[in-house]
Amino acid sequence: MARIVSHRVIDSRLLGSAKTVIISFITVAAVFSIFYADFLVSKVYLQSSAVEIQEVSEVLQIHTTERRIKSTVTTIQLLATQEEIREVHGTNQKFLNPPINVTEEERIEWFRKKLPEFEIFKSTNLTRKFHRRIQRFFNDKCEVKFFMTWISPAESFKRRDFLSMESLFKVHPHGCLVILSGTLDSMQGYRILRPLLDRGFKVTAVTPDLAFLVKNTPAESWLREMKSGNKDPGEIPLAQNLSNLVRLTALFKYGGVYLDTDFIVLKSFAGLRNSIGAQSINTVSKTWSRLNNAVLVFDGKHPLVLKFIQEFAATFDGNKWGHNGPYLVSRVVERVAGRPGYSFTVLPPAAFYPVNWNRIGGFFKKPENQGDSRWVKAKLLQLSGETYGVHLWNKQSSRIRIEEGSVMARLISDHCIICTNIYSS
Repeated sequence: MARIVSHRVIDSRLLGSAKTVIISFITVAAVFSIFYADFLVSKVYLQSSAVEIQEVSEVLQIHTTERRIKSTVTTIQLLATQEEIREVHGTNQKFLNPPINVTEEERIEWFRKKLPEFEIFKSTNLTRKFHRRIQRFFNDKCEVKFFMTWISPAESFKRRDFLSMESLFKVHPHGCLVILSGTLDSMQGYRILRPLLDRGFKVTAVTPDLAFLVKNTPAESWLREMKSGNKDPGEIPLAQNLSNLVRLTALFKYGGVYLDTDFIVLKSFAGLRNSIGAQSINTVSKTWSRLNNAVLVFDGKHPLVLKFIQEFAATFDGNKWGHNGPYLVSRVVERVAGRPGYSFTVLPPAAFYPVNWNRIGGFFKKPENQGDSRWVKAKLLQLSGETYGVHLWNKQSSRIRIEEGSVMARLISDHCIICTNIYSS
């Protein structure tokens, strides 16, 4: 009996020792687990912190880029500092429109006071980089060199203007487009162009250097006189007339294709050289009666473009709509036609202006019956022939909605890239 009790005592002690060992082991394991868990949490935290720090760093870099903007995104170069490229808002665009129903002397006095506010006349660090930026952007990989101008505020560049660029790159995926614009040459402008840049298309906005563009041309003296504040700018917004001059001087300096932003490209321009389009023809003589400057295709230093610039400087009139634009090219071509030394082609209205400004609304309307549907099909077939693109006459059509099934809806759906919000355009 004593032996049995002794064994029980020993077993109890062994059990107690074992429990102690087990408890100690559990305690050590628990402590180790706590430390290990803490280590894991710390590691995850540190990794998370590193990611957060990296993200914050990237955000800071983005903000730094927005402030300093000296980076290359795809092939676009946004060259500037805080002073050079800034967010541009259109609050002063209407503010700089000349007064109407005033005398010429009163208008000149207004212009003289407002002259310091006309950014396009100013020479800055950014404008002085203009030529270098253009040369760097255009290269041998450019299938066709395109120019557009945009002197309005950046926020005025709407979906329909963007569709023009989409159609250009749909037909010319290896083309290069420069938008001559001080307002789009900004972070706001970059955000507008980014959907095309992200898809690898070559487009950029460059602030024009007007003094450089007119240098050694007949317009050099015109600009000097205008900047003196002693010349009548006219009742028509000066930006509109400066766009006429900038497109001519850019083509003269670099050559290429100029397009208005209300133009839908349908066919490649690669085979065109030294061409201008007729807007209308004389029904009796079958010769052109009016030309237009919404589309211009010319080699650099072409003598006809030089004549256009000379005419702009010699006959500038800011009070007559079209005088320094469509009517200008019509006057000059009529004078030089047949003279030796000029080599160019006047294309028929079907090339660039297949529909006149007073009928453009029909292109936006959906067919209401079978007759309308047949007309839409016939018109689309006609446009697939010798038409390089359609000028939309934005002044008349900008507020007309594109209706589903219309000629415009079909053209855009076939020539868009991003293809969003077509019918809200």
